[in-house]
Amino acid sequence: MSKEKVLLAYSGGLDTSCILKWLLEQDYEVICFMADVGQTEDFAAAREKALKIGASDVVVKDMKDFFVEKFVWPAVQMGLIYEDRYLLGTSLARPCISKGLMDVAAQRGCGFISHGATGKGNDQIRFELSCFALNPSIRVIAPWRMETFCQRFQGRSDLLEYAKRFNIPVSATPKAPWSMDANIMHISYESGILEDPSVAAPEEIYQLTQSPTRAPDAPTVAEIVFKAGLPVRVTELVSGRTMEKPLDILTFLNKVGGDHGVGRIDIVENRYIGLKSRGVYETPGVTVLHCAHRDLEIYCLDREVLRVKKYLADRMADYVYNGYWYAPEAEYVRKCIIESQKHVSGKVVVEMYKGHVMVTSREAINSLYNQELASMEVHGNFSPYSSTGFIEINAVRLREHHRVFGTANMTKHFSRTESDMKLI
Repeated sequence: MSKEKVLLAYSGGLDTSCILKWLLEQDYEVICFMADVGQTEDFAAAREKALKIGASDVVVKDMKDFFVEKFVWPAVQMGLIYEDRYLLGTSLARPCISKGLMDVAAQRGCGFISHGATGKGNDQIRFELSCFALNPSIRVIAPWRMETFCQRFQGRSDLLEYAKRFNIPVSATPKAPWSMDANIMHISYESGILEDPSVAAPEEIYQLTQSPTRAPDAPTVAEIVFKAGLPVRVTELVSGRTMEKPLDILTFLNKVGGDHGVGRIDIVENRYIGLKSRGVYETPGVTVLHCAHRDLEIYCLDREVLRVKKYLADRMADYVYNGYWYAPEAEYVRKCIIESQKHVSGKVVVEMYKGHVMVTSREAINSLYNQELASMEVHGNFSPYSSTGFIEINAVRLREHHRVFGTANMTKHFSRTESDMKLI
């Protein structure tokens, strides 16, 4: 009787290498899957390692273009940012990798998938919800949520002992005192010494960006062209170098943005599972695109449409962060937001300099900005006398509030004593 097949999301690291061996001990046939989403990885070495441990095959799938075009670019178009700071680099990669995982599982006849995500994190949710949405009949083996596995392996020291026992190669390089996840969009760092939010991240942690204090003394200026909210061309204005393919655009902006220290954040965020976690992120290229897109969007969109779109984008960011990229509500909201982008076409000039991105000019095919109407030099079609009535109508409720409750005394709410200023 043939063994049941498991497709393991494999990284080549200690956890998934030990999980591979453990699955073999449970009498499964294991095929390993690796998605190339732009991380720095020796895929050939990882493949060789998995085969030596006992995997029946290792599938490496190049998904960089797919990731940028189908996930990163729509996120830029929709203006997605979680809790006003995080551009969702890891969150967006998970449904992309899950698509590759489900495609290979179907091709190879795997009834199970497995992964090395922990029981406290977001990735277990993102992977599994995405996979169930794509294939409701798939079964999941999540070792770090299984009692038998967790009793056997408490943590890294137990895994190292297990690896030594079964001659599983372990990197001779000392493990960094933090964990890292990388793709073409960003690198995230968490855990280890970063678990104490009061401790600053060391400078050596950063790999995509250099410190703004060491950035060039001259800015880099680029023109970014958008069509219906999607980046379609970037030109470095000094050299005239132009990129049009999405992967080329992102690679270029990662390089120049990173050189200027653009895209670093150090935050505490709310995980979907209910915990707060501290994360350090580098997202240079998409930070530049997000800044440029937001500027063009405000230039082109009606004020009230922009506010509704912002609300929907906040909801969509939650869906992506929480693992619902393939959910019906996400599909619906995505369509609504994309409809708002049909007039967001034009070009924006940005200046990258010492950790900052600043928009210096913008042009649009269709813009609601009316220079004559906004000008302080001519009245145009605007009647200044109408503002008197506008102010009077808006003052009605303020006058009524004063009539009933008197003058609002805001200062008493902001007074501070010396003891108030001390940290508890």
